[in-house]
Amino acid sequence: MEYRILGKTGLKISRLGFGGIPIQRIEAAQTRPLMKQLVENGVNFIDTARGYTVSESYLGEALEGIRDKFVLATKSMSRDKESMARDIDISLGNLRTDYIDLYQVHNPSLQQLEQVMAPGGALEALMEAKQAGKIRHIGVTAHSAEVFELALQQPWVETIMFPYNLVETQGEELMRKCTQQNVGFICMKPLAGGALEDVSLSLRFIASNPDVTVVIPGMATEAEISQNLEAVCDKRPITQEEKAKIETIRKELGTTFCRRCNYCAPCTVGINIPSMFILNGYLTRYGLADWAKSRYFAQEHTASDCIECGACEGRCPYQLPIREMLKKVAEGFGG
Repeated sequence: MEYRILGKTGLKISRLGFGGIPIQRIEAAQTRPLMKQLVENGVNFIDTARGYTVSESYLGEALEGIRDKFVLATKSMSRDKESMARDIDISLGNLRTDYIDLYQVHNPSLQQLEQVMAPGGALEALMEAKQAGKIRHIGVTAHSAEVFELALQQPWVETIMFPYNLVETQGEELMRKCTQQNVGFICMKPLAGGALEDVSLSLRFIASNPDVTVVIPGMATEAEISQNLEAVCDKRPITQEEKAKIETIRKELGTTFCRRCNYCAPCTVGINIPSMFILNGYLTRYGLADWAKSRYFAQEHTASDCIECGACEGRCPYQLPIREMLKKVAEGFGG
């Protein structure tokens, strides 16, 4: 296993990390063997979140006795100080630990990131928790390049998590800035939410980029861990034939795949368009229908609210048929 230093944190972590979303669909007892397999293969980075229902608690139970083998990261969508302080304590309890290595602000919008940093915002709770030893480092996760760029300007941000894969490469320039500024880069959505079927090529492509500190595919079985280990540890360079295959994949997905750049915003009726496609991915690809539906119907506006004005399509740099795509999302969620 190759190891990297996670930016300003100074933490030495494995190039492959464990993404904690999919374990929501297995039983708690099934998580322990996965942790044992990670230890045996030198994987020492785990990422989860308050929003991943049972993920934190499953991991807490599975990590008892081996907590010291891992760099543990989680995150919260709280934006104010009181809520963030509460979430940090809940995470500590769920994970059965007295400290969390990396606590992240989970997917804020530009406005929400400003709220986090304002007086009474979540950053105050994070700083106090860090001073108290409850957490050791602070990061931000994002889906939009604008949030990525703003986060990168903040001295308190030690890591940034952002989608990067064969078809989502819009973050590469900012990833290079992460390296230049010694900010750890955590690669999420390495398989584009399940849209990319060639796991080996997808992970080798990511691992070949020196600006990626760690890649965190979601895993819920021992077979998935083995497959991902083999791919990330495969040091063969990408061949010309494989580069041609990558271009073919990009062309195939380029007209139907949302890259979450958020240029389509603002929606006339307030739909968070990229979120609709993200949640649809969880519904159709991750096998997390109940989880996806609970979050979909909690949205203030859903895909079924689309009035087909077409304003979003005029702003989309990839000319996506967003109106038709939203119709399919609404149908999938029964709307």
